[in-house]
Amino acid sequence: MRDMTELIDQHRSGWMTLQQDLKGATNRYDVLPSDPELAAAALLQLQVTTFSSLGAVIYETGGILIDDGWLRILGSGHPKLPRSLASGTQSLTTGQAFNALLIADDVSGGFFALNGGEFGKNTGDVYYFAPDSLEWESLDTNYSGFLSWALTGDLERFYESVRWKEWREDTSLMSSDAMYSFYPFLWTEHQLAAEQRSRAVVPVSEQWLLCQQMQNHLNNAQGN
Repeated sequence: MRDMTELIDQHRSGWMTLQQDLKGATNRYDVLPSDPELAAAALLQLQVTTFSSLGAVIYETGGILIDDGWLRILGSGHPKLPRSLASGTQSLTTGQAFNALLIADDVSGGFFALNGGEFGKNTGDVYYFAPDSLEWESLDTNYSGFLSWALTGDLERFYESVRWKEWREDTSLMSSDAMYSFYPFLWTEHQLAAEQRSRAVVPVSEQWLLCQQMQNHLNNAQGN
């Protein structure tokens, strides 16, 4: 394992590049400050350098909240976003074989993951678990591209089927360790708009477990 002197690049920090991206952001964002001890521990656990965008987000931020908290990009952890890049995947996938790193999620029940072999040979690509299809979908970009999309992309269009009129006000009041569970479920009755579904606030872990169970159930049913 590499130690901190090898992981912290004093001359080519990915944070400098990310700061430029933040200056050009067109979506609202809130960079949560990092705790030095948590940041160092996370960096050591994941063994990524601060030269990379991933390492920079881990070491320099507790996480980044996009669009008033609709999209939560994991960092090294913060009271407003207690899940971290180092521990978030492990806590949700305990007992599962999951060769990817969860890097972000959103209030509609979607998860973003960095492929480590779970979704094929294109390691390093970002995938999105869509709550309206229960499928992992490639975003055809790497981690840096994902960050750029989160800051400048058309999130309104991406999320148009799962947003409602007062979503911004409602989301800003939510814990970032929670998500919405819709009923009827988003993967059923696709003709229904978000306003036509009831919403319950549930822990991220509960939503993850439900979606994985339903995905397995549907896959098994199709296999039969």
